[in-house]
Amino acid sequence: AALSPFAVTRRIGHPYQNRTPPKRKKPRTSFSRVQICELEKRFHRQKYLASAERATLAKALKMTDAQVKTWFQNRRTKWRRQTAEEREAERQQANRLMLHLQQEAFQKSLAQPLPQDPLCMHNSSLYALQNLQPWAEDNKVTSVSGV
Repeated sequence: AALSPFAVTRRIGHPYQNRTPPKRKKPRTSFSRVQICELEKRFHRQKYLASAERATLAKALKMTDAQVKTWFQNRRTKWRRQTAEEREAERQQANRLMLHLQQEAFQKSLAQPLPQDPLCMHNSSLYALQNLQPWAEDNKVTSVSGV
């Protein structure tokens, strides 16, 4: 039988069926407290290790070079995240303090009456305008100079 030029070849089965099966993940390596303590001490002093330093440390801790390298990479990532969070917390605290100080200064400015303007004291219209402060709390009358 002659094949038609419009014939479509069909695949049988799922299209991903012929792929190689995924590799099994290596189980998480558990390090001893002594190993972690030594790694943390070294990280505190030095964030990056040269390959010779890494090999020496790995040998001393009975770990592979790759384990030490991966541990340091992961620890640097954690360190960057922590320092960024700390900086953000400090920034927010500084903003809260600044807002508090601004509010305090504003409240003090409302509480302290300003000296009477001599020009306003002799003109009844200016005197009334000087003492008009709709924002004053409890309709407390305070004066504004320079009106």
